[in-house]
Amino acid sequence: RVCVVADRGMISAPTIEGLEERGLEYILGARERTDRVVHEVVLADDGPFTPLLVERANGAETQLFAKEVRHAGRRYIVCRNEAEAEKDRADRQAIIAGLEQQLQRGDKALIGNSAYRRYLRRVAPTNAKGGKAKSGPAFEVDIGKLAEEARYDGIFVLRTNARVTPLQAMLRYRELLAVE
Repeated sequence: RVCVVADRGMISAPTIEGLEERGLEYILGARERTDRVVHEVVLADDGPFTPLLVERANGAETQLFAKEVRHAGRRYIVCRNEAEAEKDRADRQAIIAGLEQQLQRGDKALIGNSAYRRYLRRVAPTNAKGGKAKSGPAFEVDIGKLAEEARYDGIFVLRTNARVTPLQAMLRYRELLAVE
């Protein structure tokens, strides 16, 4: 029995069609932010997660969660890694701290930093009469973008047709790191 396990780069309609035509099972990483079905349907599913505590070789433990979501004849596995969620949160907080410092220095300091740009929104400074001002900050931290980004902390989504449990699919996919 063969099962193809691959990262997001493999998840395209022709690739999946080719795997299915050949009768091959697959576990493929999905694009959480850009795939409309994953973004709007799969991640919105409020079904319960199944927990899994994984002990590493060094004795540390990792708390993982997985759940299955089916939509339009497709099977998705939503996975959450608590350690990665905490790392994502800390990374974002560090970026925001740096961003707030740069905003105090002026807008020109923001131009070349893509990590900063994704958390900003353009504002039109106004004067006391409500008209457009000639000076003042042109950007501010976009709280909505921060909340949207937090939605993905520690999350990864798999698309699969493999006859395995959600936890088995998640563990097989994680083995990809060892291969890479």
